[in-house]
Amino acid sequence: MTVPAAVDLSVNVGALRLSNPILAASGTFGYGVEFAHLVDLHRLGGFVVKGLSLEPMAGAPAPRLSETPSGMLNAVGLQNVGVRAFVAEKLPALRQYRAAVIANVFGYTVGEYVGVIRILEEAEGLAAYELNISCPNTAHGGIQFGSDPLMVAEVVSAARQAARRPLWVKVSPNVTDIGVIARAAEEAGADALTVANTHQAMSIDVQTRKSKLGRTTGGLSGPAIKPITLRLVYEARRAVKIPVIGLGGIEKADDALEYIIAGASAVQVGTANFSNPRACMQVLNGLEKWCRNNNINNINSLIGSFQADCS
Repeated sequence: MTVPAAVDLSVNVGALRLSNPILAASGTFGYGVEFAHLVDLHRLGGFVVKGLSLEPMAGAPAPRLSETPSGMLNAVGLQNVGVRAFVAEKLPALRQYRAAVIANVFGYTVGEYVGVIRILEEAEGLAAYELNISCPNTAHGGIQFGSDPLMVAEVVSAARQAARRPLWVKVSPNVTDIGVIARAAEEAGADALTVANTHQAMSIDVQTRKSKLGRTTGGLSGPAIKPITLRLVYEARRAVKIPVIGLGGIEKADDALEYIIAGASAVQVGTANFSNPRACMQVLNGLEKWCRNNNINNINSLIGSFQADCS
């Protein structure tokens, strides 16, 4: 009996090499350690920790989650322990794992982004930063950083100057042209793009006539957004030379494969972690099995292999 050849799932996201392209997305996997008894963290390509701010944040009022058809609305409000507590209390436990640990960073001014990164720069055990630019810039009237290419360039450039580690930029899908935003981030020094954050949405309780969330609107995620985000990944990859990480509605191996074929060098599993804490492992196992069954010895041969219909 012929023994199937080993599948090489390792990928490069810029200068960072991952053992495989499956990562757990920020905000859906805690700080990583919470899943250690459920998931073999050593096997993951990496995981992105909850967004870190300069000071601790209590987050949004309840209810924070609302189920939608084929997805979920969330308004958690970026609750987190703050960057200093993360470094002191969470990061030491994460250093034992082989998976790449990526710190998601956010702020409401450019100075806050830079402040978080400067504290993390003094700590060991992180592989990269993921810049969440879907936050309102309070210094400029609350306009989202990620909706304006000039503000994208400003915050990414400042973060780039502060960071020695690779810098990923998590872009918003709530823009007119993802290519313009992607190029602004690339030109300002981004090493990779995460495409994309949640879609702004809302849901109403018809009895109370109020939002089903503690806030009026929230972020839509899950399978419902996959076709939209898949297009954004494809368009972003065509617009820039830096790697793209795909994120949105991934629940099984075929979902990850679609993103990879569209041009993603790696993918993040998000909402699926809420209903299935082992979702990342199942996607990874399914991906390896699919490659074996289809005689794909190296996952890199699939990246960007989409055959566009030019007729």
